Amino acid sequence: MSNAEQSCWFVRKVICWRAAASIAWAVLLLPPTTAVFVILSRFSLLHPIQWISECMSLLMSASAIFSFILLCGVVLIVGFLNLEYYTVIPSIACSKIALLGQLLHPRQCVHSLVHCAMGVIVAWCCAITIGGRYHTLGYPCTQDDGGSSAQMCLNEYHLILLLAGAFGGYSHSLSGVIHNMNYVPFHTVQQHKYLRFKGSLPLVVRCSATQALYSVRNFLVVYFFVGYVPRAWICKTLSLQPNSALHPLDTVAGLLDFSLLYHLWISGTFLLFTWYITLLLFRIFVTEVYSFPVQSSFTEDAHQCLPKVLTGSQPMILKFLALQDLALLSQHSPSRRLEVFSLSQPGGHPHNWNAISDACLSLLADLTQRLIVHHDTVATNGRGKPLSVGSDKKSTSSESSGTEDVMTPRPAVLLKTPCSVFRRSMGNQQSPLTVPFTPDLDSPFSSPALRRLSAAPIEQCSPWYGAVQSPHIMRRGPKLWSTSTDSQANGSLPPSPASYPSPSPAASKPSVLAQFLHNRKEQVKNFLAKRVLIMYLLNKLPEASSQALFADSQAHIWALEGLSYLVEASFSEDQFGVVQTTLPSILSSMLLLQEAVDRHFKLPHASSKPTRPSSSVGDSTYKTLRFALRAALKTSVYRITTTFREHLNAVNMSAEHRKRLQQFLEYKE
Repeated sequence: MSNAEQSCWFVRKVICWRAAASIAWAVLLLPPTTAVFVILSRFSLLHPIQWISECMSLLMSASAIFSFILLCGVVLIVGFLNLEYYTVIPSIACSKIALLGQLLHPRQCVHSLVHCAMGVIVAWCCAITIGGRYHTLGYPCTQDDGGSSAQMCLNEYHLILLLAGAFGGYSHSLSGVIHNMNYVPFHTVQQHKYLRFKGSLPLVVRCSATQALYSVRNFLVVYFFVGYVPRAWICKTLSLQPNSALHPLDTVAGLLDFSLLYHLWISGTFLLFTWYITLLLFRIFVTEVYSFPVQSSFTEDAHQCLPKVLTGSQPMILKFLALQDLALLSQHSPSRRLEVFSLSQPGGHPHNWNAISDACLSLLADLTQRLIVHHDTVATNGRGKPLSVGSDKKSTSSESSGTEDVMTPRPAVLLKTPCSVFRRSMGNQQSPLTVPFTPDLDSPFSSPALRRLSAAPIEQCSPWYGAVQSPHIMRRGPKLWSTSTDSQANGSLPPSPASYPSPSPAASKPSVLAQFLHNRKEQVKNFLAKRVLIMYLLNKLPEASSQALFADSQAHIWALEGLSYLVEASFSEDQFGVVQTTLPSILSSMLLLQEAVDRHFKLPHASSKPTRPSSSVGDSTYKTLRFALRAALKTSVYRITTTFREHLNAVNMSAEHRKRLQQFLEYKE
């Protein structure tokens, strides 16, 4: 089986079938929903018997059956769009211009046009169901209408209902981008599908009614100003005559029709309710827990096992479900935990534990690196951070810890250090990753030690070739990047920066053309900075950068929970001691991540109180994921320290990490 087939097996065999099941349930719920809409649209308090008899006859008519078939087609299309556009990582726009770019994306434009068409279809079905003056678009004119009997007059009530449906569909598509409606959240508390649907149904009804009310309000404002444009176009295209005996509906007298307002609102509520129900069922079915086998007896099924799924290149939904299963496995399944701690036969290697721990540590290392880069970028405002005298004073006290870090076991998947990024970017000066790590050597605030780093390479015959030239540089090295390098993992010191060739003064001097383009770029930036509208679009939104940084933190929360629970269970269940070999790496990764998270929460807007979840179908829990991650991280470290306690003194780690771990042992964190 090829890699492409192995990566899509889950989507083909699980996700597609779950999406089909959600669509089937949405279609099955359509008849009772339609019946409720018929009852409410023909509501008559003064004639209850006639009201009930008309509703029963309408539900059995051929027009109602045809409308139901069209509604089923709309539900199928909505379900397909949910499957096509869903994501487990929300797309967060950090500025107004980024949000505008998402709204004007060609893929989003297609989505909006399809929803407009579906809104017109649903509105037409509602008009047929309501009947009366909404039944047809045109009717034979009479003398009272101001036309001859041979002509057809425009029924503006039918037209305004169709336009309201198109407007509601377009508004729903736009609000989906703004509120991340395509984001599929995973619930922390596991519930049965029926209980989740039952608990969310009142929210769906309330949100449908509320959003329909806002949509009708906005539509009436738009129709009041430009309603004559579609009316004139329809009359000209279909050769219809406007009814001069009635008030046009784009006037105050025409819009102050409470029966019209009620039918517009009830039709919009029915439209949004059917779409929200389809979306809710899709979320419930797709996020259902999937149990992956830890190991398989057959080679052809090895790619479906949990270790392979976590370490391979898989779709994000598959990664999230695998991490969710890992978190549940580590808490509630002793038999599957034994499979994780088991050794391979023959050979006696802990392949399952190594693969799972490496995947989780890789996730934690990636988030730590992102936080470090973001903090350095924000702290230096996009410029290189010069070395200060204070760093020399701090490095003096951490000299011993810097040498002990070399001997500390590292995670199997290391961080992408800024040093490696700097070396990689020497051939490509446009890389955005090099911005925080490119110091200004011409600045009067740069230290002499930093200038020595860019000196000419030392000859091979020199005794200083390949060695650190000064103990001050060695002490400053670990503090400069705050991360580990590949050479440290092998037990050797990192190579000296002086061993890398630096560009010659002639090559570093910019050309006339480059200087000219740079000056023009600065002029354009200064010109745009004076325009209020431009700066309004380009300015960063509060908390948006922090939310985008932690958008996928649900995976890291599961990785932390899975690792901590497995380490806790290994104290009594790990017969071969496979977890003890990676315990230093796990503790170091967690402590490094906690240090990075603590630094991030000191930035502006990062420590703002989490906003209350808005009462809408769009889930907003991603806005508070950074707080959930901080709590899960601290809980995970406490879970390990309360289990091992004094045994952690035998774990090989740096003095700084040991001091931080002692705070957890004394419950002072």
